[in-house]
Amino acid sequence: MIGRKILSRFGIDPYLLMLIGTVALAAAIPARGIGAEAMHYAVYGVVALLFFLYGARLSPEAVAEGLMHWRLQSLVFSSTFILFPLIGLAVVAVARPWLPADLAIGLMYVCVLPSTIQSSIAFTSIARGNVPAALCSASASNLFGIVMTPALVAFLLSSHGPGFSLEALEDVALQLLLPFAAGQFLRPWIGRWLSAHKSLTSVVDRGSILLIVYAAFSEGMVAGVWSQLSWQSLALVLALDLLILFAVLLITTFASRRLGFSKEDEIAIVFCGSKKSMASGIPMANILFPGEALGLLVLPLMLFHQVQLFACAILAQRYARRSAPGETVAHPQNDRAPYARPGGGDALAAE
Repeated sequence: MIGRKILSRFGIDPYLLMLIGTVALAAAIPARGIGAEAMHYAVYGVVALLFFLYGARLSPEAVAEGLMHWRLQSLVFSSTFILFPLIGLAVVAVARPWLPADLAIGLMYVCVLPSTIQSSIAFTSIARGNVPAALCSASASNLFGIVMTPALVAFLLSSHGPGFSLEALEDVALQLLLPFAAGQFLRPWIGRWLSAHKSLTSVVDRGSILLIVYAAFSEGMVAGVWSQLSWQSLALVLALDLLILFAVLLITTFASRRLGFSKEDEIAIVFCGSKKSMASGIPMANILFPGEALGLLVLPLMLFHQVQLFACAILAQRYARRSAPGETVAHPQNDRAPYARPGGGDALAAE
């Protein structure tokens, strides 16, 4: 606990250190032979479990309630699944001569992912924005993302890399949709228990990502993929992540103001429309992009995750300072939506 507080004071995400440690472990002791085969089955199982828990936790009522605020939800949806891909296409097209192919695909993959849930809500709350709308919007984004992300990968990336196949579609159905549907079906019986044991879902969230990252980087080490990566390429990916994020932040802010949204709605739009989920993205990448290049493909996402947390933490504080002390954020159209104040910075790590 003391160590976590010290790291937090210096702005260091403990989960980032765990990710770095996992990459270092894969570099020093990569899984080979039978170990690699066992790791493959372990990853398959943990991804299915992860999406089962997503299904059991996500309230259909919350999504339906959020859709009532259709103008806000439409703008967030457009930012997540239209604006991001368009900016990604433009950025990758310009940078492709200097960017390795796998990193270019990984950068584009970031742009087709759904939004985060916990961090979108957390930053909206810190900024004194419309939290119920953020909760519904982020939840709906993840629900639609199970279908939209594979579809966008098929449409935008099938001719540029490992691609999307019928086999990948079957894997999406078996590893994502089927467990998610099972979780939704069992939610009336286990949803309350899971809400009371949030540490379980947190362990699965973070543990699954660490396991997938270890497996992916191990395969890359065994295949010699990492010898192809230069520091210049890494710096370029980081710069492009920053460029994409700030372009989306600027456009969503401008659009929400021009369309006459309230300040609270603007905050929800900006934070929900600018996030990309590592918690969903890495497990889906494991299905959509099988092979030794997965480590490079998810690297832009890992960097984007950290960039969005730091940038949005600063932006949320600026919004909060501009809000009046007695200001309320409830909206009549969202009064019935569940309000949930997030549990702090540690809740953001896996997303």
